[in-house]
Amino acid sequence: MGEIRPAYVIGDLHGQFEKLCRLLIHAGLVDNSLSWQGKDSRLVFLGDFFDRGPEGIGCVELIMRLQDQARLTGGKVLALLGNHEIMILSAQRFSQRLTDGPGGSFLDDWLYNGGQIADLQRLTEAHIAWLSNLPALLVVEEHLLLHSDAVFYQQYGASAAEVNAVFRAGMHSQQTSFFEQVLKNFGERGAFLDGQLGKARCWQMLDQFGGKRIVHGHTPIAKVLGCPGSEVQLPLMYADGLAVNVDGGLYMGGKGFVYQMEYI
Repeated sequence: MGEIRPAYVIGDLHGQFEKLCRLLIHAGLVDNSLSWQGKDSRLVFLGDFFDRGPEGIGCVELIMRLQDQARLTGGKVLALLGNHEIMILSAQRFSQRLTDGPGGSFLDDWLYNGGQIADLQRLTEAHIAWLSNLPALLVVEEHLLLHSDAVFYQQYGASAAEVNAVFRAGMHSQQTSFFEQVLKNFGERGAFLDGQLGKARCWQMLDQFGGKRIVHGHTPIAKVLGCPGSEVQLPLMYADGLAVNVDGGLYMGGKGFVYQMEYI
């Protein structure tokens, strides 16, 4: 076996740029000037960089910069596509085109879900290209990483590569039907919480896409536990260790955390 390199995961950011900076500095992954210090470590962000907080663009630009810096030291910074990335791109691309969502249009649906006009105004072609190419799921060190605690990913392909290809094509398309359907799919939550059924769903996902444990965000741990966001300080491992929730609820008052994946 080769040398083991540390691998870290950070859940939903929702525009909480200052909290993100504190987390990265405290973990020793960046210095006080926010430059990469993680050497050959892997760092994965699970999506939902935007909405409900003021600095979605700031979060994205920092991640993009750290990707470039990490490559120079043998490290790797990865990011997944969350539903809020899909929402802001649909708002940018389709604006007032009608939907059956809560706002009645792509723009108003996004605003209803916490969209920040300043983020939309600052969105550049470089941001759009980067976001549109993000994978929907990854396998890193025997961990299946995905944004949502849901099984709908299985509908989009027989393997992680197939799913990512379908998402990439959809995100580059002008098909409103793709955006509407995938955003409806993200309404699914808690697929792995229900006892034996939840564990069976975990195994289904792992058998199909690879890995030995699922790591996800999307559903704040505080909502699962029924506690204030400020009380959440650690990831939630459940389903007999088959699933880990890393959504620290930053927009709910949580301080957040960096989850270091253990080797299984």
